[in-house]
Amino acid sequence: MTVSGRSWTAPLAINPIMAGTAGDRVRFLRASRDIEYVKQHGRRLSTACFNLLVCRTGTGSSRVGIVVGKRFGIAVSRNRAKRLFRELTRQVRGELTSGHALLVFPKRDALTLPFEELKSLWRAALRRQGVLNSGEV
Repeated sequence: MTVSGRSWTAPLAINPIMAGTAGDRVRFLRASRDIEYVKQHGRRLSTACFNLLVCRTGTGSSRVGIVVGKRFGIAVSRNRAKRLFRELTRQVRGELTSGHALLVFPKRDALTLPFEELKSLWRAALRRQGVLNSGEV
């Protein structure tokens, strides 16, 4: 393609800082009706660092919702908990089985654990609920 007499091609490289975050919005539950459906129909699993509700939806890829109420603490703590669990979700997104909706209620103890321990606890909980394809840690 030529623009103003010069040859021009679209850039092929994706900004590495933004890679992996552009299409993430479809992987998360946002609508309150979806969250309420999971609350009513989901199976509950409680751990020391979070409660997890899993509901079979049968549609498309699995999606995760993160619910942190004001009772959790100040906004900085709530936002940190949401960021942690968003990152945990991104790290297992290729291994989640299709057709599930997951709802996570972080507990304050999640902020005190090292990330690797929280990650192993997260993967173990997903495996226990049968929504993780891989058997490795």
